Amino acid sequence: MPHLTDTFTTQFGSPPALVVRGPGRVNLIGEHTDYNDGFVMPMAIDRAVRIALRPRSDKRVVVTSLDMGETAEFALDHLHHNQPTWIEYIKGVAWALQQHGYALEGWEGVMVGDVPIGAGLSSSAAVEMAAARAFAAVSNLPWEPATMARLGQITENRWMGVNSGIMDQMISAAGQADHALLIDCRTLETTAVPLPPHTCAVILDTSTRRGLVDSAYNERRAQCETAAAHFGVAALRDVSWELFEARAGELDEVVRRRARHVVGENGRVWQAQQAMLAGDAAELGRLMNASHASLRDDFEVSSPALNAIVEIAQQHPLCWGARMTGAGFGGCAVALVAQQPDQLADFVQTVQTAYHAATQLTPNLYICRATAGASVEP
Repeated sequence: MPHLTDTFTTQFGSPPALVVRGPGRVNLIGEHTDYNDGFVMPMAIDRAVRIALRPRSDKRVVVTSLDMGETAEFALDHLHHNQPTWIEYIKGVAWALQQHGYALEGWEGVMVGDVPIGAGLSSSAAVEMAAARAFAAVSNLPWEPATMARLGQITENRWMGVNSGIMDQMISAAGQADHALLIDCRTLETTAVPLPPHTCAVILDTSTRRGLVDSAYNERRAQCETAAAHFGVAALRDVSWELFEARAGELDEVVRRRARHVVGENGRVWQAQQAMLAGDAAELGRLMNASHASLRDDFEVSSPALNAIVEIAQQHPLCWGARMTGAGFGGCAVALVAQQPDQLADFVQTVQTAYHAATQLTPNLYICRATAGASVEP
């Protein structure tokens, strides 16, 4: 933080008026359910995008990205698309806010983040929610997490052209410290759920990136929509396990497996909530393991690297369970690990060594704490 504020002071000649943050996230369970109007269980993590800023009076936004090593700016009264670079996320948030009827003021700032880019930890949602917090602060707008999350999703869908669900922006906007958040992706109702006592989430970054998976993602969305139409419902979230089992044989074999994952995964989210409320780390871990198997075999969005790091983590005595997290095809997994500080280093070292031996890749492991959502820092 001193580095960020010092850089701002050097660039703009005085200290910033405020610092905002938008956290990244990891999803504990509930994958590829969000665009099926289903249920997810993410937590905001203690890796975030921060912006030190002060208001401007000329309706312009000027931002220096320390991570990208460049400065970009735009006028709020003359927004137009450029090449899809980092500043477009901030510009898109401004566009979505103005489309929603908010009157915005300009600002100038310095931005830095420690959410790994492309790892499936929602670095883009972190930028969007930090930007939304900045605009809300300088423009005296109320901070309504669900509204801001929706506008962040609109930014992704309509400004950036990414056909994403609501989960990433919602958890970045509305996260709660020391809790995961059960999110109903249809109503945006949230329920804070504590992690089991004496556990922590460890993010396992495979050092592989998703690459060009838009076609596979869109294909799976279409398959889910085909299944929902077959059952005569708006989305697979409306299909019970009993209904699925009764009529699964009527579906094409691939569509059946896609639907089986989504229907089963929604059930696992609810079971996970009960396990967490009961403090049952073993049951939560079992559900995470089952989720990974379903994503690997039925939804087919895992990868050799993800499977390797998950299986290695699962074998460690401190690990209750592990699964890929995010869209898949690369990126990160997440493990629920017993929080024994004197032994966590062994978990990290063992997984790193075994994964490197299996893949010749060097992973990054992040021991994470659940944090609050986007905020103005004191």
